[in-house]
Parts: sequence; C-alpha cells; structure tokens
Amino acid sequence: MPTHEPWNAPRAAGIIAEHTQREGATLPILHALQETFGYVDAEAVPLIADALNLSRAEVHGCITFYHDFRSAPAGRRTVKLCRAEACQAMGADALHDEILSRLGVDWHGTTRDGAVTVEPVFCLGLCACGPAALIDGQPLARLDADTLQAVVTERLS
Repeated sequence: MPTHEPWNAPRAAGIIAEHTQREGATLPILHALQETFGYVDAEAVPLIADALNLSRAEVHGCITFYHDFRSAPAGRRTVKLCRAEACQAMGADALHDEILSRLGVDWHGTTRDGAVTVEPVFCLGLCACGPAALIDGQPLARLDADTLQAVVTERLS
C-alpha cells in the first residue's frame, strides 16, 4: 500500500503550481494532490480556486462529483466493492450488507480504528466471476462474506 505525506499547504501549493499551465488543470491537480496526500484536504480548495481563477464552489463541485476523490484520509486498507449488475446478480448486495455491518461502516466509511475504508465501484471487469472486489488495488473474485472478511483481516495483520 502506498504511503502518503501528511497534509502540507506549502507542498500542496507547489503541486498546484506545477500543473496550472495545463489545459483542464483542475483534474490533474486533484489527482496529484490525492496521490501525494491520499486525499484532497479542504484547505486545497481555495488554493486551487485562486491558482485557476475559479470559484471555490466550482472546485468543490469537481471534488464531490468524482467519487474517487477523498476529502479525508482513507484507512490503512481500502476495500472497493463492485456494485455493477453482474455482481449484483451473483449476490453482491447481500455480501455488501454483511461486510458493511461486520465492519460497522457505511459506503465511503472508515472503521473507527482507521484500519479499513469501504468504497463502491461500478464494474471491475470481473463480471464472469462476481461478486468481486479490489483490496488495496488487488482484484478478488467469487467472494462471500467470510472469504472477504478473512482477506481483509489477513491484510491487516
């Protein structure tokens, strides 16, 4: 799992400055900030808005429109559960309900101990062997709640 730097406004301003001359710079800036810090801190919004001559609302709207951007650090492990129709047909909804209940979180939530963040995704391309998930970027298929729990627990130790 990649490690991220702690939030640092001067470092963020440097990242923003590196991308301001790009056409359509907002998304590259957001991606670069998230890659560096693991999320896009609220303090970045006015920095980006000022650098690109946008309103804060426009920047905030971009961050919230795209589901991959986080506004807070993720847990040590990220579990992305496929919610596409093929996985649903294989029982993914029940799997999701069970694992969210076991972890005590909702979608986009992080466990109290900061160990796991659970996010929805809409197709991982593993349609023939659903339900599927990505755990820290590694695809897993033909999951049930016990198997998924075991993998998540194993990776935390």
